[in-house]
Amino acid sequence: MDGDPAVEPELDSFSLTLPLPYRVALVVVLGVWAWGANLHYLSLLKIDVPALLHYPPRTSPRTDPPHHLSAYRLATLLTIPLAFSLFLFWILSHRNPTLVIYYDFLPISYLCLLLGLFIFPWRRFSSSGRTRFLTTLQRVSIGGLAQSHDGKFGDILLADVLTSYAKIIADLFVSLCMFFRSDGSATRRPDRGCGGQYLVPIIIAIPSLIRLRQCLIEYFRVRSLNARNGGAIGPQGWGGQHLANALKYASAFPVIIFSALQRNLSLNHQQIGVTEVTLYRFWVFAVFINSFYSFYWDVAKDWDLTLFSALYTKFRPSSNTQAYTSLSQSPSTSPRSSSNQQPFGLRPRIYYTPRTYYFIVILDLLLRCTWSLKLSPHLDHFADFESGIFLMEFLEVSRRWVWIFFRVETEWVRNTSHGGTLGGNLIEEEGMVLGDYDAGFKDDED
Repeated sequence: MDGDPAVEPELDSFSLTLPLPYRVALVVVLGVWAWGANLHYLSLLKIDVPALLHYPPRTSPRTDPPHHLSAYRLATLLTIPLAFSLFLFWILSHRNPTLVIYYDFLPISYLCLLLGLFIFPWRRFSSSGRTRFLTTLQRVSIGGLAQSHDGKFGDILLADVLTSYAKIIADLFVSLCMFFRSDGSATRRPDRGCGGQYLVPIIIAIPSLIRLRQCLIEYFRVRSLNARNGGAIGPQGWGGQHLANALKYASAFPVIIFSALQRNLSLNHQQIGVTEVTLYRFWVFAVFINSFYSFYWDVAKDWDLTLFSALYTKFRPSSNTQAYTSLSQSPSTSPRSSSNQQPFGLRPRIYYTPRTYYFIVILDLLLRCTWSLKLSPHLDHFADFESGIFLMEFLEVSRRWVWIFFRVETEWVRNTSHGGTLGGNLIEEEGMVLGDYDAGFKDDED
């Protein structure tokens, strides 16, 4: 709670209104509302998300609220004290830099309350859901992965969400680090070098490392299963897709490393063996690879859309034309259509309108490439402002929220198509090989 006048002018207008701890809290609370919206809308589509996550069924459907209503209640419980704390902070600080720094205990107190509500769940506000969340988070936090019948899909889903919250988690650390520093304040201008130059980048990398380890676990499970079958490659393949998925998460590490090196070079003005221009070019190459590899995986693997194979076939008509024509004319079991013609680049069974898929694919590409703003001579410093950083983080969390709708829908299609049921063996969560749609419905013997 230092009121050093040398520090106060560094507070930008955005931080005077919404200091870093409140930004972290706001995104977390909005995430709970978003999860409730996921559950609510998917339930309207008759997609049983709790069954996919192997969540215990309601003991009394008449008295127990639906899962999405429990999520809304929890979100309300988190929102009311947040609104009270934020309005009190505005009233007391008046956007005065000295007072903003002094009253840093208000947002930190709310963060402690937020943490307490998850650790000590109240019985009336989705206590079982939060207990299940904490159990899954504990397993996922060390890169663990449950078996299919124990909720593997839930572990994968949570770990993927954590990758989108990586910078939010890092900002939470920065807030606490600044608060507990002897001369610090959580509402000062964010010091993302708090705790050391490379500690924050390491924290950002942890969610990707968790997901990387999960992919390797799945790879070795497949290898072990094949070995028990005498070395024969079963319907789950040889595990190459899990290695490819691991490579996707590994591609995030060069982006994090080059970003950290750029930042430290600009702050310390010290040479580290390469010029700032060279570092920038390395960063552009690394982020390009990571973004487009991840975009491809979203569309072709996570959502099982045949867009890329369809485009390839369209522009290379001499290659696999007959195979794709046969696929596109397979009967559609979509709840929305009885047509025998599969929409271009999608799949036989869909729960949304075809236009929705095309729109989301474009939106996903745009949000995967927000880094391209740095390539513009007019917007290259946008992401250096606190408001710009917050907007980028919010857009990534929003992208993940939309991604969940389609990822869960895809998992439901995999588990209920071709006579499959959730009560039997689950198919492999990681999706099908592009261009071989039926392979996605093989039973998971893992």
